[in-house]
Amino acid sequence: MLYSQIEIPPNWVRLYGDHRGYLDVYFIRRINTIRIGFLLVSCFISLCPVTTAAGERAISCLGRLEPRDGIINLAGPSNGGGVIKTLNVSEGDWVEVGDRIALLDTYELRKAEVKRLEAVIKNARRELDRQTNLSRTSATSRVRLDDANMNLEVAQAELAAARARLDLAVVTSPIRAQVLEIHARPGEMISPEGILELGRTDQMYAIAEVYETDIAKIRPGQKARVSLAALDEPLTGVVEDTELRVSRLDVLGTDPIAKTDARVVEVKIVLDDGTSVARFTNMQVEVEIEI
Repeated sequence: MLYSQIEIPPNWVRLYGDHRGYLDVYFIRRINTIRIGFLLVSCFISLCPVTTAAGERAISCLGRLEPRDGIINLAGPSNGGGVIKTLNVSEGDWVEVGDRIALLDTYELRKAEVKRLEAVIKNARRELDRQTNLSRTSATSRVRLDDANMNLEVAQAELAAARARLDLAVVTSPIRAQVLEIHARPGEMISPEGILELGRTDQMYAIAEVYETDIAKIRPGQKARVSLAALDEPLTGVVEDTELRVSRLDVLGTDPIAKTDARVVEVKIVLDDGTSVARFTNMQVEVEIEI
């Protein structure tokens, strides 16, 4: 409430005057001065290195947890979306390279096409052998022998194409990884998100978002501490690499006056013991990197 909104007796105004407007201006200026002071202090703290409990100087920032090489969205066939017929995995399962993840609804049709062409090739070989034997006794023409040979080659090419189409109906794992999330189940169309997400959670990383003004102080091999709400004790790690481009802040904290449009560089920190956070992909963390 402003002072100009306060009701005062008319006789007070005659005796002492009405100074409510001056009080409004005075207190509004004081409040704005206090706000600017808090803003400058918060900016100074966010840009300056902090000192850890052990006395080392460190850069503090927010980040997130990720598996090694990030999250892989396993897509369907390259010729467009399909419908899942069978899904052979569940969330949390581990898969090896080449394991069958899913079959599409076109699988049986492609498989039958391969069998038909295998039969065609079998007959084409028999015909070529017959024409070859006849050509030795001049019982057939050169044209018929060439036709039999061409028919066999065409059938072999069609079989190779049919097998390639059959492979497109089978979704396999490109890496050894854990199934993090499933996006499409049997009977559902494959969306742009893909079929499921894979992650190499046997080795976890903290992806720290360091302000561009501090990135020159970061080097591979520096020690780091990673704190998260799910664990009582912080994790330790080592800076492995930094990104080659500057991007906008992705992880937002709870500070209401923090800069949400800050420019940052992502720093990869390999955790010494990532098994305890293998199930916390994308969880927000607080990172301190010793400098």
